[in-house]
Amino acid sequence: MQIGSKFTIGVHVITAIDYFKEMDRVNSEFLAGSIGVNPVIVRSVISQLREAGLLQTQRGSSGAELAKKLDEITLYDVYKAVGSVNEEEGLFHFHEQPNPNCPVGRNIHQVLGHRLTEAEKAMEDKLRSTTLADIVEDTKLAVSNET
Repeated sequence: MQIGSKFTIGVHVITAIDYFKEMDRVNSEFLAGSIGVNPVIVRSVISQLREAGLLQTQRGSSGAELAKKLDEITLYDVYKAVGSVNEEEGLFHFHEQPNPNCPVGRNIHQVLGHRLTEAEKAMEDKLRSTTLADIVEDTKLAVSNET
């Protein structure tokens, strides 16, 4: 199963908002141009990030701003905010009806389940340990290395 692109779009949005914060009008159209998606998708992600308390927007204003400092926002926060994974199912979804008459079919969920849970936890721990400050810093370094 693949994590939806809203996660990387959310990270891109926050990174771009900080990177271009001195510019006027860092709005959904501007961000959509940077990301390469429709502005409607950007507005949807911004709404989810706002509901999670990561961004602030004001009616009549042309743009969003951070609601927290970059070092207080983790990749895990963005991951959860945009609903990258169904909470009930988790990252991995088992096929529903393995054959109970097959020795593999009747045991695969039990044998594989805890390993997948551990893998998901390890990924989430890594996301928790990376802040958006890390991402912005690496982005600025990448930009400076282009010249």
